[in-house]
Amino acid sequence: MSIKLVALDLDDTLLDTGLKISEDCVRTIQEVRKRGVRVTISTGRMYRSALPYAQQLEIDVPLITYQGAWVKNSLSGEVLYCKPVPRKLAIEVIKYFKVAGVHCHSYYNDQLVMESLSEEGRFYSQLAGVEAVLVDDLIAQLDTGEAMKIMAISYDEKQLLDIERNLKLNYGDNLHITRSKPYFLEVMHREANKAKALEVIARHFGIGRQEVMAVGDSYNDIEMIEWAGLGVAMGNAFQSVKEIADFVTASNEEEGVAEALRRFIINK
Repeated sequence: MSIKLVALDLDDTLLDTGLKISEDCVRTIQEVRKRGVRVTISTGRMYRSALPYAQQLEIDVPLITYQGAWVKNSLSGEVLYCKPVPRKLAIEVIKYFKVAGVHCHSYYNDQLVMESLSEEGRFYSQLAGVEAVLVDDLIAQLDTGEAMKIMAISYDEKQLLDIERNLKLNYGDNLHITRSKPYFLEVMHREANKAKALEVIARHFGIGRQEVMAVGDSYNDIEMIEWAGLGVAMGNAFQSVKEIADFVTASNEEEGVAEALRRFIINK
């Protein structure tokens, strides 16, 4: 069965270490789209952070953002899927991160919101290409809008693993908890993941699961790689991601996305 929909992760997948999309990847994606295949971005980034890349690629398919919590069409503005963190749970998670002593921030009304611009906060703001909004209290900010995602950052990977383990033990049935990088811990609505969001888009276009290709590198990509008819892991992916993929392509620095698209669509 031919591929009709492709979902591409951004960081460490489509983007190189300079956070750019290579000319080869841009050309290859354009060629794929000319063949009638729909291409979208599937990222943990906020919508505003993903949008410039979608515009560069002239993507006309709804974007998967916030790890699947928000699916929005960048052209029409239509929101196909929206699953914010329930207020009560958001309060508990923010309190937990504060007690643990790690940097945490959240997202309200597609804004990156922090209480202080810590070293971790500055790093993340630069990575996302979005200026942080500073507030006195993240919890009080819930009065202004729902939290799409809550995120903790710690360069102490063992500490973050312990926090992840404890959160999953206490909230695993009620929240989706994942890591996009070893030092990024992200908390979303339990029905917010890339696989669910990709399923929503596929259904929207009448595309079957076996006609979907998903490409990623990290723990937060596992669900969509497993769900897609063709799941592709990057050469730089974590071993657990490679193990569940149907195919392992080259790394992001070696334009692995372009290689996979040529192999399974253009040269098919």
